This record gives sequence, C-alpha cells and structure tokens, in this order.
Amino acid sequence: MNYELLCSKVVAITRLTGNFIRKESMNFDPNAIEFKGLNDLVSYVDKHAEIQLVRNLTKLIPDAGFTTEEETEDVKGAVYNWIIDPLDGTTNFIHGIPTYSISVALYEEDKPVIGVVYEINRGEMFYTYKGGEAYLNNKPIRVSSRSVLSDSLLATGFPYHEFDKQAQYMQLFAEMMRRCHGLRRIGSAAVDLAYVACGRFDAFFEYNLNSWDVAAGAYLVQQAGGHVINFGGGDEFMDKREILATNGKVTGEILTTIKSYF
Repeated sequence: MNYELLCSKVVAITRLTGNFIRKESMNFDPNAIEFKGLNDLVSYVDKHAEIQLVRNLTKLIPDAGFTTEEETEDVKGAVYNWIIDPLDGTTNFIHGIPTYSISVALYEEDKPVIGVVYEINRGEMFYTYKGGEAYLNNKPIRVSSRSVLSDSLLATGFPYHEFDKQAQYMQLFAEMMRRCHGLRRIGSAAVDLAYVACGRFDAFFEYNLNSWDVAAGAYLVQQAGGHVINFGGGDEFMDKREILATNGKVTGEILTTIKSYF
C-alpha cells in the first residue's frame, strides 16, 4: 500500500466535501436541524457530507469498512476501516461560529495509517500517513516544546449531554485554569487535536468522545511527536472514551492532576 499516494487522494476527497459544507454554510437555515439526543444536533449538511465521503472513499478501497457518525455506513472491514466525522463541530456550524472540521482516519488491522483533519473556514488541511510526518498545508508540523504546565495553553470540551461526572470535571477545570496560561473550548475535538499536533495547544483533554471525534486527530498528534493516552495513562483512549493528548513534555503534570479527580 502506497500510504502517501492514498493520503493525497483522501485529502482531495476531504477538500471536495469541505467545499460543499462551506457553500451550504452561506445560506444555512438554523431551523433545519434534528436532535439525536439532548444537545446532540445534526443537519442535512452532516448527512449529505457523510454520504459524499463514503461514496468517494469506497472507490479508493472497495472492501474497506466504515464507522461513521451519522451511520450512513457501519460495516466492519476485514483489514481496512475508515472512521469518519463529516462535520465535527455541528453546533458551531448551526450557530454560525466558524470553527468546524472534517475528520477522516483509515485503520489497517486496528492500527491508524492515515489521518486527515480539515478545518474548513481557515482552509487548513492537516494530514499524516504511515511512514511520513504530520503536515499542515504541505508543511511539516511538530508539537510544542513547552515543558511545564504553567507555560502551557490547554484545550478541552464541556459536557453537553452526559453530566454524571460534571462536578469533578468542573473542579478539574478550576485547578487547570489556575495552573496554566489558559483553557480554551473551541467546539471541535478534531481541531483541538490538530492544534496540539502543530504546537498551538500544548495539551487537550476531554471525556465522552466517540471514535470519529478523535481517530484522525490523535494520529496527527502521535505522528507530530506527541502523546495520546486515556485518563489512567493507558493507550485505550477510544475504547475508554477519554483522551489526553499532549506534546509529551507536560503529560506527567496534567495526568497527575486529572487522576486526582477521575
């Protein structure tokens, strides 16, 4: 498998779908939404974007399986499997906040081999592939070199439909805010992870995320020299649905703090 060539084709497909989303954002009606659950929104744009991605990615590897947020396709492949979020940051999109992305990852026998995150409004294409580096618009990227939490800028997400851990999470926020440069909540986990990969954020943490939220972005962080673990320090961040992604230098301080609340 030529991963570099395949990744370039995935980038082209992702950009094409991004053009569709950008065009639809110009005249989007905020009333044209559905609720999958409490504060869990979806629009026709998510669904059409996913259909487009699945159709075009299937042409690249006809026997690959898919895990998709909107369940356009949910079939396990024997070797290759795509993990897709067609519009990560739907709530931002619906409210006209210009930070949302497309996330596409390819796994080969349960190991990531391609990761693409496209931040649509800034035209920033983050991508990586097995045997290569991590890139932003064709330029190599690396995680930051900050070594202490007090110098770091962190990203996170807020609970929006499962509130069983809300109390301790808010306590964790309070401590983190006192100990770092700042705590940001952008609204797209894929973008948060891409920003860790290129050194804008020094770390990102969140729980109750799904595989399609983090698969591509986590691989970007790893390929850019960072660490991705769960709140216990293990590698099963997708199965555990909790993620800590760092530049590798502030992992210890942040993980110790997280463990004191979780």
